[in-house]
Amino acid sequence: MGVALEQFFIFVGLLVCLVYLVKWVRFSRYILRYFWKVLPKSFLKSMGQWAVITGAGDGIGKAYSFELARRGLNVVLISRTLKKLQAAAAEIECTTGSSVKIIQADFTKDNIYEYIREKLKGLEIGILVNNVGMLPNLLPSHFLDTPDEIQNVIHCNITSVVKMTQLILKHMESRQKGLILNISSGVALFPWPLYSMYSASKVLTPYAVSTPMTKHLHTNMVTKTADEFVQESLNYVTIGDETCGCLTHELLRSFLSLVPSWVLYSSAFQKKYMEYLKHNSNIK
Repeated sequence: MGVALEQFFIFVGLLVCLVYLVKWVRFSRYILRYFWKVLPKSFLKSMGQWAVITGAGDGIGKAYSFELARRGLNVVLISRTLKKLQAAAAEIECTTGSSVKIIQADFTKDNIYEYIREKLKGLEIGILVNNVGMLPNLLPSHFLDTPDEIQNVIHCNITSVVKMTQLILKHMESRQKGLILNISSGVALFPWPLYSMYSASKVLTPYAVSTPMTKHLHTNMVTKTADEFVQESLNYVTIGDETCGCLTHELLRSFLSLVPSWVLYSSAFQKKYMEYLKHNSNIK
């Protein structure tokens, strides 16, 4: 009996060591790509002539549009605010020389996809960035206190990813090449108290990025500008099925995985987190 128990604990110990070894290998790949740009410069352009970006009017989507255009792709910007699209398109064409198409569409609706399909006809689309997203409220709130926008959140955060991928993936498959980036959120990696609606609908998982949606959070070592996040995230597009998009966010993910759930759910933590958001954003 004693020998069997000893072998069992040895097996468990080896299993734990293996798990942490896998985590270290994953993390070491981030460090390598942070300091050495191992992705060929021609990789993104080799996917196809055009990149399609949803939620491209501002924030992360706009930053992806500029960065992909700088790297030689033509871009299709899709968002609901025509003035923002026109301004971004003019700036991209002027600064990069790439061709730009704009499509005005409201992703809180579910009847827009045939219109988008028609607008995309004939384009060799190599990259799709499913970026559009909707945060009901930056300040944490209980699920039953969530603003009455649940259907809009579902259409914007979930339906858009499925429908846009369905539209474009079949053409990528026929050419046997293509890249799809689904921009999710770090709060979708764990059960996140007071963000249940957003985290459940956003299951590339960045944490804090300073954008209009996050009320322009003050930037620091963890909170990136949209441009900083996008430029770094493109180094990791071949690293695996899921990535936090930047080294500091990957470190934060590793740290939060060690925090007991009761700490996150405690009223003291939630109060401090609320104070942090109010202090570091433009919320009055």
